[in-house]
Amino acid sequence: MIIMKKLLILAAVSLAGSTAFAQIGQSDPISPIKVGFKAGVSLPNYHYSDNSGGFDTKSSTNFHVTGYIDAPISPNFSIQPALSLQGKGAKFVDFETGTGSEDFEVKQNTLWLEVPVNFVGKIPLGPAANFYLGAGPYAAFGLSGKNDVDGPLTDDSGESIFDFDEDFTFGSDDTDDLKGTDFGVNFIGGVQLNNGFNIGAGYGLGLTDLRPTTDSGSKFTNRVWTFSVGYAF
Repeated sequence: MIIMKKLLILAAVSLAGSTAFAQIGQSDPISPIKVGFKAGVSLPNYHYSDNSGGFDTKSSTNFHVTGYIDAPISPNFSIQPALSLQGKGAKFVDFETGTGSEDFEVKQNTLWLEVPVNFVGKIPLGPAANFYLGAGPYAAFGLSGKNDVDGPLTDDSGESIFDFDEDFTFGSDDTDDLKGTDFGVNFIGGVQLNNGFNIGAGYGLGLTDLRPTTDSGSKFTNRVWTFSVGYAF
């Protein structure tokens, strides 16, 4: 939580400094600061890499909800600090029970509190809309997680053997499932209408090895595509 407080203070200082800078030496008026919200679908997965290469797991389906501040520092450039609830995780398949088919699958769903600060450029698309494109760092803090195992096998009494949910823990000990802090980079783009509505997409590139204990030369990181609609006022 100390890291999170420092990041929030840094975002606030950056916002205040950039706003003051924008008001100095500007001959043309710029747009006022706006508050926005957006929500939508997330398609997260995990990326594993080592010295011999890497691979991605299959994507699962999750959600995200984000509140942000759009602080212009010029007519075509702004800084957007935000606070976001991000559903991440992955889908694991190809578990066989001896029949030669995918008889059950394992999903992992995680929920993170994410603090991104994006630097956004805007290109007018006419009098009613702007195209925007941006990127910036993020820090994320694990809130909850669950493993979902689903399969058709049953025991002698007819009870399912592979059909259960189990919670897991964030931390840095051998008994924990994932690290509780993640750092990475966001990339965003979309269309912002002058009436406040917007539609966009994004990609989150995790840089932190999420395993509590790690092996030299290998890494296990978050990846997530997002698609959203929102409104700024």
